[in-house]
Amino acid sequence: MDENLIKYNIHPCYDSNSTALIFTGNPSIICIVVNICLGLLSVATICGNLLVIISIIYFKQLHTPTNYLILSLAVADLLVGVLVFPFSMAFTVTSCLFHEDLLCKIRDSFDVALCTSSILNLCCISVDRYYAVCQPLMYRAKINVQVTTIMILVTWSVAALIGIAIIIAGYSQGTCEEMCPVDIVVANTMGPVLAFYLPAIIMVCIYLKIFLVAQKQANVIQNTTCQSTISGTTVSKMERKATKTLATVMGVFLLCMAPYFLCVVFQPLFHNPPPLPLIEALNWLTLSNSMLNPLIYAFFYKWFRLAFKMIISGKIFQGDLANSRLF
Repeated sequence: MDENLIKYNIHPCYDSNSTALIFTGNPSIICIVVNICLGLLSVATICGNLLVIISIIYFKQLHTPTNYLILSLAVADLLVGVLVFPFSMAFTVTSCLFHEDLLCKIRDSFDVALCTSSILNLCCISVDRYYAVCQPLMYRAKINVQVTTIMILVTWSVAALIGIAIIIAGYSQGTCEEMCPVDIVVANTMGPVLAFYLPAIIMVCIYLKIFLVAQKQANVIQNTTCQSTISGTTVSKMERKATKTLATVMGVFLLCMAPYFLCVVFQPLFHNPPPLPLIEALNWLTLSNSMLNPLIYAFFYKWFRLAFKMIISGKIFQGDLANSRLF
């Protein structure tokens, strides 16, 4: 234990003794700043996703299959803010590396399960967008309330199973001494493959297909409008908006998720494992995606922004606005 504590950098919020890590009674400025930032991140995640949830539930015009998927995503991200953030602040990677007790397993279970649910919901939304853009005539037949309900149930079931498997099989966000046991290597490989790499590959392929189809449709529209200046300008704006939206969606997702999952998969192969502060920073980067999702999937739409204004201003409490026209 002493060798481990000497070898690895201890979290600025923890002190070590000969047997354990304990939260310091005299936290450093770094510790205070980190916890304030993480607390604000948690509050922002909860508030942003609550706005999305209330908007979709309250306004009847937002009761659509696509928005039900966004609702499921918002619920997953809200739970990340409510459960994962506090657990991760109280039981950091550093702490759980030396305390492999039930609370640490619960922390890892919530972390992986809810992040998996968030990722799978993003994947379902990409499938919905694929049919909406690439097969618009078949969209209503392929994507309806029943289909989205099945998608949501499958998403949460898979996430729950992965969360349970984390507790049973074990999971290591930290480092391993010498050679990792086979079960830890399997857990650190299969989990990311199922929870991130496979959905990410599916999303990249789907959004690439959407972009190519949207660009082709824009070219067709441009060719059938006599090359007018007005239509050309409109098409150009459509292309830029589609490019910007897809680049933002995939860019933010990969930027937040990829560094951590790459580190987790390859860290058992490192002779000198990555420092714990780096692992913790990457872990928090993945969690921050739950705060950014409402901005990407809701704030980009005018009708959501109008719904948010009504909620924040308290207008929904002044009368029955459930049937308001938002778009």
